[in-house]
Amino acid sequence: MNEAVDALVTKPDGTYVDATFGRGGHSRLILSRLSPLGRLVAFDKDPEAVAAGNAIEDPRFEIRHQGFAALGELQAGSVAGILMDLGVSSPQIDNPARGFSFRSEGPLDMRMDPTRGTSAAEFLATAPVDQMAEVIRDYGEERFAVPIAKAIAARRQERGPLASTSELAQLVAGAVRTREPGQDPATRTFQALRIFVNAELEELQEALNASLNVLQPEGRLVVISFHSLEDRIVKQFIARHSRDEVDRRAPFAAPRAMKLRSIERVKPTAGEVAANPRARSAIMRVAQRTQA
Repeated sequence: MNEAVDALVTKPDGTYVDATFGRGGHSRLILSRLSPLGRLVAFDKDPEAVAAGNAIEDPRFEIRHQGFAALGELQAGSVAGILMDLGVSSPQIDNPARGFSFRSEGPLDMRMDPTRGTSAAEFLATAPVDQMAEVIRDYGEERFAVPIAKAIAARRQERGPLASTSELAQLVAGAVRTREPGQDPATRTFQALRIFVNAELEELQEALNASLNVLQPEGRLVVISFHSLEDRIVKQFIARHSRDEVDRRAPFAAPRAMKLRSIERVKPTAGEVAANPRARSAIMRVAQRTQA
C-alpha cells in the first residue's frame, strides 16, 4: 500500500482516482497525502464497498457505484494519478455468502455486484460443455478444463445444477488428476469463473484505454496485479504506449509520439508476504503519462 501511494501521489493539489475502493485502505492513505485542494474519486461495483466509502466524511472524497471502466467519464486531462488494485478483495473472499472462496460453504455467486449480472451458478446451469471448458481454460489457465466441464455437465444432468461452492470444489477435485503442491484443485476453476462472471479482463482493458485520455501530462498510472492474465495485459499496454507508433499505412509520415513512460515494476518484500500471504503473487507496475 505504501509503495503504491508513494508512486501515485506526486501533486498534493491534484485529482486522483482509486479505481477499486474495496474497504478504503488505499483511499485513506491517498487522502492523507493530499492538500485541502486535492480531490479523490473512488469507484467500486460492490454495494458493501460503496457503503464503506459513504462513511468517509471528507469533502475532498467521493465514491461512485460503478466499475472502474467508468473512469473514462471523467474530464479529459483532469487526473493526476490512477490506482488500480485488481481482482477480488479480502472482505469479498472472507465472506462465504459472496461465493468467492472454495474453502467455505456458500452460494455459488461470485458477482462483485450481486445486484446485477449473471452468477456463476446461473452460468454453469445452462452453459454448454465447450463454453465452460473455454472459460476455465482461458481465464484459469487450467489444463484439465475439458474434464471439469464434462463433470459439471454430467452432474447437471444427473442431479441438477450446482448450487454451492463446496459442491463445485468437490466436483473439480474429482476431475483434476494432479495439482501443484500446496494448491487446492479448485483454485484455477474458481479464478476463471470469477473473472468471467465479472468481465474483469475486458473491464481492465477498457479502463487502461480510458486512462490515457483522463490522465494529465506527468500523471501516474499505478496497477497492482495478482495473476499472470492481468499482469500480461498491463505489461503489454504500458509497453505498447511507451514507444513511438508508426502508421504502417503511411510509412513516411512522422510517428505518433509515445503516450506513457514506464517507471518501475515492484514485487512485495519477504516481510510483506510473511505478514500478508495473499500479497505473494502481486506485481505493481508504474507508468507516467507523457506530454504527447
